[in-house]
Amino acid sequence: MQLKSIELQGYRNYDSLKLAIGSGVNIFIGPNAQGKTNLLEAIHVLALTKSHRTSKDKELIGWNASSARIRAELERRLGTVTLELAISAQGKKAKLNGLEQRKLSGFVGSLNVVLFAPEDLDIVKGAPGVRRRFMDMEIGQVHPGYLYDLQQYQKVLQQRNNYLKATDLSRASDAMLEVWNEQLVAYGVKMMQRRKNFILHLQRWAEKIHAGITADSERLEVVYRPSFGSPEEVMGQDDSSLFRQFMIKLTQSKEQEFRRGTTMTGPHRDDLAFAINGKDVQAFGSQGQQRTAALSLKLAELELMREEIGEYPILLLDDVLSELDQMRQTQLIETFQSRVQTFITTTGLESVNMSRLKDAAVFHVRGGTLLS
Repeated sequence: MQLKSIELQGYRNYDSLKLAIGSGVNIFIGPNAQGKTNLLEAIHVLALTKSHRTSKDKELIGWNASSARIRAELERRLGTVTLELAISAQGKKAKLNGLEQRKLSGFVGSLNVVLFAPEDLDIVKGAPGVRRRFMDMEIGQVHPGYLYDLQQYQKVLQQRNNYLKATDLSRASDAMLEVWNEQLVAYGVKMMQRRKNFILHLQRWAEKIHAGITADSERLEVVYRPSFGSPEEVMGQDDSSLFRQFMIKLTQSKEQEFRRGTTMTGPHRDDLAFAINGKDVQAFGSQGQQRTAALSLKLAELELMREEIGEYPILLLDDVLSELDQMRQTQLIETFQSRVQTFITTTGLESVNMSRLKDAAVFHVRGGTLLS
């Protein structure tokens, strides 16, 4: 798939922008705080209807604007698609080929992107929340129904937590708690099954890519670590078995949850683990191994999405090339070169291995204005 053009109005520091886009590599260069990342963020928001940088939609609207609008023409395998997303204090409205979508979940998946930013190097060594977000963003693009289950799960989780905080165990209603438990488990099991399937496919691609980067000297393993049960046990369970085990775990942790005022079991506590040649990368891997593992995961995303949707997604590289050494940067460039439409932000071309890039379009960004 390829973006043919993009328009922004009232989006962060872009009062108005219309940009025709090349089919290959597009580089946006300029000092910090000029709008490079804002442009990549807008593409990401158009794909997922949410930012990777903030959870507050009002931050996406420019200082002098009452609303923000992102519009793009997208060439897909089956034809051209027009996407439009309006953001205001009243919420978001999405249009697909001019038709307003009743639910945002019906819009997500029209544009597929893989974002690689410096913070993504923390997927391996960072906090569990980073890895859960990584799973949620990627699964949600190919299976929009997952985002609905995630949203419903989070609503039930918040209501259940509020009940745990506000109620003393001695006065708690078992019937009320049972209602929250059944809803939480129903949505949670759906999420866990999607995550299991995602990790199985991701492992297959990441292992192959990592072996190529390291000249077959390292084998990368990606392991799903659910909040209950062993990874091997959970990976082999069907919906009904997972449902029963989840419910049992909630019952067992009931007293502890009331003491702490929070739900201690569920997908909101899942994690991923990574091993190279059988050793935990998070605990024992070098910084180089951790970064290579993160790069392998991102490159695996490209192949996984191509496998799922029948074409490569768009690749967004937000100031990440300067964080990679020559070997890893070369591997990344050779992977997307001539295959994936790519958007790169950088403060200077000296940090980009330009000798490996062919026919890249370069745009200079200054205060929300682009100069080619």
